[in-house]
Amino acid sequence: MRKFMQYKLLFGILLFLLPTFLLAQVIQTNTKNNTVDYTTLAKIDALVNEYVDSNWLAGAVTIVIKDNQVVQHKGYGYADIASKKPMSKDAIFRIMSQTKAITSVGIMVLYEQAKLLLDDPVSKYIPEFKNQGVLDKFNDADTTYTTVPAKREITIRDLLTHTSGLDYTDIGSSKVKAIYTKNNIPSGLGYFNEDLLDRMKAMAKLPLSFQPGEKFQYGLNSDLLGCLIEVISGIKLDAFFSKYIFQPCGMQDTYFNVPAAKSSRLATVYTEDAAKKIIKWSHTFRNIDPDYPTMQKHYFSGGAGLSSTAFDYAVFMQMLLNGGRYNGKKIISKRSVEMMTTSQLEPGVYGNNEFGLGFSITTKKAEAKGPRYAGAFAWGGYYGTNFWADPKANLVCLIMTQQTPNSHNEIKAKFESLVYASLK
Repeated sequence: MRKFMQYKLLFGILLFLLPTFLLAQVIQTNTKNNTVDYTTLAKIDALVNEYVDSNWLAGAVTIVIKDNQVVQHKGYGYADIASKKPMSKDAIFRIMSQTKAITSVGIMVLYEQAKLLLDDPVSKYIPEFKNQGVLDKFNDADTTYTTVPAKREITIRDLLTHTSGLDYTDIGSSKVKAIYTKNNIPSGLGYFNEDLLDRMKAMAKLPLSFQPGEKFQYGLNSDLLGCLIEVISGIKLDAFFSKYIFQPCGMQDTYFNVPAAKSSRLATVYTEDAAKKIIKWSHTFRNIDPDYPTMQKHYFSGGAGLSSTAFDYAVFMQMLLNGGRYNGKKIISKRSVEMMTTSQLEPGVYGNNEFGLGFSITTKKAEAKGPRYAGAFAWGGYYGTNFWADPKANLVCLIMTQQTPNSHNEIKAKFESLVYASLK
């Protein structure tokens, strides 16, 4: 009788804890979530289909996760217009700058292993970043320039917050963009037959756009962070991500090099012509060959190199909402997630929102003007992929396209409004 009571007590404890175990991963079930109005949520179908039917959008995949449960996940339109190939919900997208958030988590993994500190100077690991200069005068005619000494060294935190003074090739400010281009500094967008550490060392010899910590400016910060991961861990970035993030999270469709067996799932990339009509992205347009996911790369851009699915990336974001855990495995600590999703910049430096360690964060001021609650964190990718996670609403949402520019980009805000309108 006593043993029976012990078993009964154990069963009761397991039954009590079962929801906690289940909530450690994304649940795909036909059971309705009673906090969601599915009639309102279904209006996403009409919204996206209208844009496809109007030839404003080739196709898209959307996913909405509420309380760790998938409540909406669909593909719309075409993965390829010419062949009329439908967009499946497991289509693989070039997520470009959505890579940055994964790289930021990779840095926090090393931080928790006591392999680095966030305020360490980059030169501690790559000495070439010591004694950098800041651009002073620039000659447009021949791209020659003068510099003034940097007041301090750039740190890992500067890289995570895009306040280092590093710029971007191709998409950066005109002066440093020209300098980077002249010195063969890859943008990270597409395929590069280069050595990552070699190119980062070369970038270290070039001027910063401004004094470290002075302001926010999007640049090759995450590419340098990816390089630091390789230098500090001693393994390549793809292997590091696989070991410490992808495998523990069960992310089976996220790659720098998409396997040939999965290449047919890649959505075709599009842009617009002068009349704003959708046209296919050519192999030379903007110096980015869209076939780069299947080109065997060894230059792994921590800022833009990954391809993934809506579901895989939603799992990554759900892990962060779970406090750094997924499916019973710890990726990073709850405290590290809190640090990443807390503003690191002075008010106003990043406009109406704030910026943490790799994410844009919704402020109270922004909350008053849009549906996301304060504390929601987000980012997107160059080819039209966008995500956000909202801790207060316990939401993870993505809308994925493969088109830039898109004159009808307001679809993303409309998608967002329908998601929040569906919450009871």
